[in-house]
Amino acid sequence: MKWSELSIHTTNEAIESISNILHEAGASGVVIEDSEDLTKDREDVFGEIYSLDPEDFPTEGVILKAYLPVNSFLGEAVEGIKLAINNLAEFNINVGRNVVTISEVNEEDWATSWKKYYHPVKISKRFTIVPTWETYHPVSSDELIIELDPGMAFGTGTHPTTVMSLQALEKHVERNHTVIDVGTGSGVLAIGAALLEAASVRALDLDEIAVKAAGLNVKLNKVQDRVDVFHGNLLDAIDNPADVVVANILAEIIMSFTDDAFQAVKPGGIYITSGIIAQKKNDVKQALETSGFVIEDIMMMEDWVTIISKKPL
Repeated sequence: MKWSELSIHTTNEAIESISNILHEAGASGVVIEDSEDLTKDREDVFGEIYSLDPEDFPTEGVILKAYLPVNSFLGEAVEGIKLAINNLAEFNINVGRNVVTISEVNEEDWATSWKKYYHPVKISKRFTIVPTWETYHPVSSDELIIELDPGMAFGTGTHPTTVMSLQALEKHVERNHTVIDVGTGSGVLAIGAALLEAASVRALDLDEIAVKAAGLNVKLNKVQDRVDVFHGNLLDAIDNPADVVVANILAEIIMSFTDDAFQAVKPGGIYITSGIIAQKKNDVKQALETSGFVIEDIMMMEDWVTIISKKPL
């Protein structure tokens, strides 16, 4: 079978948005080649940093690669992707050069070459993300392993916004807590909450592809007894407030439903918001405070921000 490799030259700010567009168009995985990865100073706190080949990265900006089957609908799909990316300007998202190129690859080459980007990585004191094809032996008795297949989901769970969200969950989720994961994507945050012994987790996403992928990953990690994945419109499907609510989505969307989120969190509960580009930090912070939340902590990693807020008793 022939596949079309769609390559988009863009910015770090637009990664999350364009990745979602590609998944909605039918891509089963997205490869991120970020020029800044070659020059960033990294602290080897949680695990090994793998060597990077400069030939795999652009000289500036970010290249996103996705793979679509070559069929009679390919032209329409590509045009739809281009239009959706151009429309991001309405949300003040800088898409940079926005150069889209297409090339054809054989299924055998595509099915194996992208796996070289993904290895087990320890992202917090307890959490380690492990691709399903890797053999990994825990190094400590309390280590929590999250297995993911990037081919079926939304990346490997190692993007800064996901890493910070998992670190925040590790700090705030207690045994028998109830948790809501808004915009679950691959389901990695819902899985993490379940591994932290939350009593129940409700994972929501607007994208039916994400709901299916999250459900598969939940079963892969054997936490389906505590995690329910729903196709729902953000917090509309929530009946009862939770001890912890986490939303790793776009800053603009977070700001659009802070009042609803306030109702979804129990008094004294925690609201974790991530997916926030650094320039939007103060806007999101103000929206949360206006709705009644008290800011507890602000985490930063690279150009991304995670805000932990609390609903007063």
